Amino acid sequence: MLQAVRMSPPSTGPRALREQFDRRRFPQALTALPEVCPRADSLADVVNLINVEGLSKTYGPVPLLEGVSLGVAAADRVGIVGRNGDGKSTLVSLLAGRIEPDSGRVTRTRETRIGYLTQRDEFPADATVRSLVFGDRAEHDWAGDARARDILAGLLPSVSLDAPVAGMSGGERRRVALARQLVPETDLLMLDEPTNHLDIEAIAWLAGHLKDRTLIVVTHDRWFLDEVTDRTWEVADGQVHRYEGGYSAYVLAKAERARIAASTEEKRQNLLRKELAWLRRGPQARSTKPKFRVDAANALIADEPPVRDSVELIRFATARLGKTVYDVEDVTVQLGDRTLFEHLTWQLGPGDRVGLVGVNGSGKTTLLRLLEGAVRPRAGRVITGKTVRLAHLSQELAELDPARRVLETVEEVKQRITLGKREFTAGQMLERFGFRGDAQWTPVGDLSGGERRRLQLLRLLMAEPNVLLLDEPTNDLDIETLTELEDLLDGWPGSLVLVSHDRYFLERVSDHVVALLGDGGLRMLPGGVEEYLQRRRRTPEPAPVSAAAAQPKVAKNAWQAKKDLDRLERRIERLGEREAELHDLMTSHATDHEKLLALDAELRTVRTEREEIEEQWLLLADDDA
Repeated sequence: MLQAVRMSPPSTGPRALREQFDRRRFPQALTALPEVCPRADSLADVVNLINVEGLSKTYGPVPLLEGVSLGVAAADRVGIVGRNGDGKSTLVSLLAGRIEPDSGRVTRTRETRIGYLTQRDEFPADATVRSLVFGDRAEHDWAGDARARDILAGLLPSVSLDAPVAGMSGGERRRVALARQLVPETDLLMLDEPTNHLDIEAIAWLAGHLKDRTLIVVTHDRWFLDEVTDRTWEVADGQVHRYEGGYSAYVLAKAERARIAASTEEKRQNLLRKELAWLRRGPQARSTKPKFRVDAANALIADEPPVRDSVELIRFATARLGKTVYDVEDVTVQLGDRTLFEHLTWQLGPGDRVGLVGVNGSGKTTLLRLLEGAVRPRAGRVITGKTVRLAHLSQELAELDPARRVLETVEEVKQRITLGKREFTAGQMLERFGFRGDAQWTPVGDLSGGERRRLQLLRLLMAEPNVLLLDEPTNDLDIETLTELEDLLDGWPGSLVLVSHDRYFLERVSDHVVALLGDGGLRMLPGGVEEYLQRRRRTPEPAPVSAAAAQPKVAKNAWQAKKDLDRLERRIERLGEREAELHDLMTSHATDHEKLLALDAELRTVRTEREEIEEQWLLLADDDA
């Protein structure tokens, strides 16, 4: 009976359907409903809002989607996973009606209200937070809506509703875009990478808010997938493979499939078994990951060793690094009039794997640059070990030569690398990072943003550093690449400091977590990310207010502040122009090694100065707000 209902729904909206499918008409179906769909309150919840039949879409010579048929019901909470470029965003765009299929059909019930968040946040030039989130709704109307107030408090706690969006950072724009989709009443939310640019607190709030809403979400954030979804679609090879359960259950199902087909899927099996072992055994996973099919999972990982042999890695790291890596002694750092660190003392030892969390503006990136030597302390000192070979992956990476091939770009760093007891060629490492076959001969200029990120990360690892500073390394990486990176880092003997809003990756790679809470100090967190969130909950944020009710901060004479801002803006513009000139010069002197080194050194100096002035500008702009 339930199958007949799903295949032939009447052409009415969700609310009308709920009235039609009542106990008198479908008593047997209602009896089976809790077993078939525990989240459904009525038969209307299992009637499809969207039906897809024979869907195909092609970009270029290879079809992204071919002959796909599926449905989205009113009680569904779907996570979409897959490698970059396999068609996840295309599938969501087709479901939302933003693009048309080459063949096949997408049908939606007439009254279905869909909220659609794209990856890019594009707004009218004159838009304000109020106009985007509430439109023409009167303030007394939305102010009495508890859900709307909760969304503002969770996403925009200190943003004026009448603030223009044009001058906002990427993170602030993302929060506004999310609020714009979450505040209206919708039957289905479609969210494409909703956690981009969000910090750990905002991601945790968003997961809690979405737990009772029907949604389709594309994300590489595995913790988020486990929190908000109860079924998974994997887009691969033009098809959509469906699994019951969130990310953990999806990994288990893939591991079982790999076990059955071990002869042809040996490499994938090993990676999935290691990931499954983490899900079941990871120290923080025991408290933060959901339980799923425990007996089956334990059987699969019975002979799987721990993901890392910490004692052996520390022994190797000590041999490579000695006893001293970084000692931060009584350090004070100021940016403009603001003190980021005050009498900070901290030690990074050989083999330490540290996850660094903190509120925005607390100094996470500045701490990495302090260790690198790009930021000088006002007081105190930073002692660097004599054998340290540092690699720093910043959020803004240097441009690669667009004319060179992918393999050539890696081999110019090193042709072979030793990881643990095995030696890998540059080509083998590229395969692990998703560049297979002819893709290794693709010109760098033809790569996507995510592919360039992968390539630049691999170049960093090929230099065989013994200390890694990673600032948001998961940006633009798909789940398959993330698991490969985690696997590489499992056997890497060195010290590591990781800044990431990807909670799953941070807990998976680091052995302990420290936090910057905005008070100038650094705190050890034995309870990891969960302890950080608990501490932050005990520090309430100010509630959002309208511009009329906001009290302006008076930090200095307004005329002088405007003058200083203009001066900094002109300096930033000149430094940006010099950066562009240096990039052009590096391209034209690509074969002159000595000239390239000199230009690269100047580029680093210019970029560091620009970043420092930008931080001064932001601080001054905050004071003038």
